[in-house]
Amino acid sequence: MPINKSYDSDGETTTPRVNFFGRERPVHAILGGGKVADVLLWRNQKLSATLLFGVTAIWYLFEVIEYNFVTLFCHICITTMLIVFIRSITAEYFGWNPPKIPELISNEDAFREVGSTFHRRLNEFLGKFLHIAGFLCMETLPYLYARYEKEVEYHAGQMTKKASKMYKRFDSRVLNKIPRGPVKENKR
Repeated sequence: MPINKSYDSDGETTTPRVNFFGRERPVHAILGGGKVADVLLWRNQKLSATLLFGVTAIWYLFEVIEYNFVTLFCHICITTMLIVFIRSITAEYFGWNPPKIPELISNEDAFREVGSTFHRRLNEFLGKFLHIAGFLCMETLPYLYARYEKEVEYHAGQMTKKASKMYKRFDSRVLNKIPRGPVKENKR
């Protein structure tokens, strides 16, 4: 990460300016400059907000409420059946054509096998949703960095300066006081 040091009137270095990613290009160009960069930098606000809301809703359902996917799937099926039932009743009442639902003829064992395989694979897939927080960071941090670039670089410089002072203090007070014996040479 390149650091641009500046000096004040006393000749002492002031806060170094840190350019993250070693970049000399704008953040949009670093992220690829396409639709993905537009979404990550919130230039396409409707799509970014929709994506953020959808992922947040999924995270809230499965992590906070601890909602199981099978339960959600069953609720969706029950709601769909209720809507189809209401539609068929109102169709008969108003004289509309009733909805045509194909009959499903299946073997019970085959259905259970498909269901258990689907359940196992789906739970494996949903286990990967634990990383949604990383997605939320990926969705918001580039935008925030692009917007508050100067402030981030100022504070990163301050942290770099403090870390350097702390290491020098630790080196002089602790590391230099450790007795060292003779250095053994490798026989190769």
